[in-house]
Amino acid sequence: MPDIIAPQGKMALIDDPKTLDVNPLKRKSISVHWESMFTRSMFTTSDIIAQHQLLNEVSAMIDAGTIVTTLAQEMTPINAANLRKAHGMIESGTSIGKIVLSGW
Repeated sequence: MPDIIAPQGKMALIDDPKTLDVNPLKRKSISVHWESMFTRSMFTTSDIIAQHQLLNEVSAMIDAGTIVTTLAQEMTPINAANLRKAHGMIESGTSIGKIVLSGW
């Protein structure tokens, strides 16, 4: 990553990498940012109203059809057989979209 990010660029993460050596980023003054949709509500940040605004905006986009679900397949019920099947589909590297297990 450090080789392809511009000097003074920004890198955003949404999960926890197994390792992250920030030293190669230092030379180019690259900023590292984590994004979690729950930070505002977990810590009641001073800009917590932004969470409300973002959720309203996303809700309006869903209602307008601007954004759509990536749900590709729903498997029911939740049981060991369907869990193995879904896991196999994901491990195959050929699945597209989300696979949802639902119902007990």
